[in-house]
Amino acid sequence: MEKLTIIKVGGKIVEEADSLKQLLKDFSQIEGYKLLVHGGGRSATKLAERLGIESHMVNGRRITDEETLKVVTMVYGGLVNKNIVAGLQAQGVNALGLTGADMNLIRSEKRPVKDVDYGFVGDVKEVNVNFLVSLISQGVVPVLAPLTHDKEGHMLNTNADTIAGETAKALAKSFDVSLVYCFEKRGVLMDENDDNSVIPRLNKADFERLVKEKIIQGGMIPKLENSFASIEAGVKEVIITSASEIGQNLGTVVV
Repeated sequence: MEKLTIIKVGGKIVEEADSLKQLLKDFSQIEGYKLLVHGGGRSATKLAERLGIESHMVNGRRITDEETLKVVTMVYGGLVNKNIVAGLQAQGVNALGLTGADMNLIRSEKRPVKDVDYGFVGDVKEVNVNFLVSLISQGVVPVLAPLTHDKEGHMLNTNADTIAGETAKALAKSFDVSLVYCFEKRGVLMDENDDNSVIPRLNKADFERLVKEKIIQGGMIPKLENSFASIEAGVKEVIITSASEIGQNLGTVVV
């Protein structure tokens, strides 16, 4: 099977001109088939503020009411996505920007209300992988915004890590998939205050032990749970690294 690299990159990196430029340069140098998933939360918060719409977060997740949904659709599907696509074209990469609604790519269901009503937030139910496979096989590089749809006419704000993980799982039947989560740190750290304490390889048993010992905590736990679920679903490897080290085989490899 041909190799496919899926890069998930946070909003912070794609929202600042210098870090975006560097990311696109590094991404364009990855060999073979590739796909990019991006965030854009800070831009959405800024625009909402300018429009007088208050942003509410619970456990780091955005409550998406009707007005907020309009903002995230504009920002994620428009501004951020098309900036990336235009930047990739400048690097000679033939990119196509997509939301989950385009070509019925990713269908979600509105998250049920338990303790918190997240509003128009989607939980992924289905990735329509055939279109993606055919695009990728033609040398097109998909750039996915963190938006899906419910097939009843509503867009849904959807976590970018989840989109990357679900897309990687769906594509693992057709490609040898490496999924790379980029964030601020150089990988999973033994000591959060020491950037050089990167754990080079991490398996499930070590992960569970390090969670018990409270070495791995906070937002890294769901990121790694997603990573192990991807491996179990046939993704070849998951790498957690910093955006500046894409393609250098550095960071933490989840096996």
